[in-house]
Amino acid sequence: MKIFPAIDIRNKKCVRLLKGDFSNQTIYDQSPFEQASKYKEFGLTNLHIVDLDGALSGELVNFETVNKIIKELKIRVEIGGGIRSLKNIETYVNLGVDKVILGSAAIKDPSFLEEACKKFNGKIALGLDAKKGLIAVSGWKESTKISAENFLKEVNEFGFSRIIYTDIERDGTKTRPNIEESLKLAKISKAPLVISGGIASIEDVKKIKALEKFNIEGVIIGKAIYDGDVKLNELSEIENAQK
Repeated sequence: MKIFPAIDIRNKKCVRLLKGDFSNQTIYDQSPFEQASKYKEFGLTNLHIVDLDGALSGELVNFETVNKIIKELKIRVEIGGGIRSLKNIETYVNLGVDKVILGSAAIKDPSFLEEACKKFNGKIALGLDAKKGLIAVSGWKESTKISAENFLKEVNEFGFSRIIYTDIERDGTKTRPNIEESLKLAKISKAPLVISGGIASIEDVKKIKALEKFNIEGVIIGKAIYDGDVKLNELSEIENAQK
């Protein structure tokens, strides 16, 4: 199972939002590079980065920070936030990003997702961020009436190589992940699914690891790491036990 420590970047700092609310954020002392270095030091090999500034503006605001992390730390990065053009995808792919996450742009224009999957085979991850099963877009500021399940059925043949499913109401809350909805989507999906939102303890991580045979590829962990509820050495033991 892949473990993805999360780094959300806003104003060049590591932050965590509560349920995706930009007005309810916690700012942490470490720079994104320092935080990524810590993960690398503990032997973790994957990283989930969200450019929150980019999610709001549609631009690659924190490109230089991502560039430094990839070039100096040699760690596998999946990146999301404000990626709304083939040019922006190409910029990140050329940088060496492992996966480019398309969320809002894919939901608003499924043909863009399809084109991206064809042009950048194996590099596209679909981000499904939902509240009560309905997808939200534009930094989670806009709700839609599209269910995550129905949208997935619509685009399932496009060829993305990963799905990242986030339950917005659990994100940053440490109230346990939404296993039930994640499994429902994983059962439909042709691509493996990564669970995000609500991780509270190492026990949650172990429960998710036990679901690998159900098309669950991994887990994203943010606030529980920052708050010390999940220790990096525990995550490292789980990840490295598989090697």
